Amino acid sequence: MKFYDFLRGIAVGLIWSINGRIKYMNRDRIPVNDNYVLVGPHRSWWDPIWYAIAAYPKHFIFMAKIELFKFRPLAWLITSAGAFPVDRKNVSPSVIKIPVRELKTGQRSLIMFPSGSRHDKDLKSGSLLIARMSGKAIVPAVYQGPVLFRQLFKRNNTTINFGEPIVFDKSEKFNAESIAKYTKKMQDAFDQLDREIDPDWQYVDPKEQSSSEKK
Repeated sequence: MKFYDFLRGIAVGLIWSINGRIKYMNRDRIPVNDNYVLVGPHRSWWDPIWYAIAAYPKHFIFMAKIELFKFRPLAWLITSAGAFPVDRKNVSPSVIKIPVRELKTGQRSLIMFPSGSRHDKDLKSGSLLIARMSGKAIVPAVYQGPVLFRQLFKRNNTTINFGEPIVFDKSEKFNAESIAKYTKKMQDAFDQLDREIDPDWQYVDPKEQSSSEKK
């Protein structure tokens, strides 16, 4: 836990020196005395770090692709930061069991991106299943800021907004109907949080943005 705090301190210093201050909105909506599943649209490769910093002092675990764990020094670093491996080509039950166990009996919450990829807008049901099995709330959040590395240096252009917790009613069956219901709640929350920051803001996929800027 102390090393997590140490890493956070380094990350905060780097972010401030490169990107300037980050604006946080509605942090009072975050549960104080319980674990939760923090979910948001995946808009940059660094937004897990942004969310973890924004919700501090809560500590987090998060999923990372198994390829990142092949290089031992990097594997040690990201594991210390709370990452656990996920094989996207051969998903095992541990993808659910590890976060559910930590949420129920540990001290860390979970950061998860329902879309799974920065280039996919469709929300998947994994975060809903984990929230339901652990009995913990889903806390929606959005990140508005740079999506390309070179944009980080423009400074003072990043905002993170937190939404009201969404609780999956355990009396409801986990089926297509309930999944659709709570998926819509998450997407509606993301849309509302984006509007609270900037009603005119629109997300542009990093691949599309990079391509357009090269033309």
